[in-house]
Amino acid sequence: MLYPINLNIDKMKITIIGGGKIAYRKATNFLNFNKTVTVVSNEFIEEFEEIKEKIEMIYDKYDEKYIEDSFVVVAATNNKQINHEIGVYCNQNGKLVNVVDDKELSNFTVPSYVKRGELLLSVSTGGNSPSLSAKIKRELEEKYDESYEEYIELLGLARKKIIEENKDIKERRNKIKALIDLSIDELKEKI
Repeated sequence: MLYPINLNIDKMKITIIGGGKIAYRKATNFLNFNKTVTVVSNEFIEEFEEIKEKIEMIYDKYDEKYIEDSFVVVAATNNKQINHEIGVYCNQNGKLVNVVDDKELSNFTVPSYVKRGELLLSVSTGGNSPSLSAKIKRELEEKYDESYEEYIELLGLARKKIIEENKDIKERRNKIKALIDLSIDELKEKI
């Protein structure tokens, strides 16, 4: 069983090896968290044109030099042997690696997720059923729509105001707990 963790990847170099659909999906996932990535491949599917201004694209075959100073690596080529080499290298050198075609060689996976501002909901089946993860993700997207982005932001502002205005910890805690029962309009009035 994998240990759930949220990482601050702001100062980490991230490299994806591969230029196909999976590599594209992984790159856009990192971009959703405002993280620039380097993607290395001989060829790129045309979808990469949409994001080429936001990533560093290197047209080349895999070479160890591209991942030496990376902290997070995704091996997403269509060559199982190259993916294996990347996975072995990363595991031997203390790097986080996701080998898309070898769950055992990966030391991290990326769950399905729904992101609404600072709200992050993730779903994982440990690789046993990506279809179930996708189904649950769709259900979460419906339940937690785009309005939650503003809602979470307002909750944070209201919480901050309560902390500043209330010195009594018990009173503060009770007021903060009560916030989640308020509507967006009611939260706006509190701020």
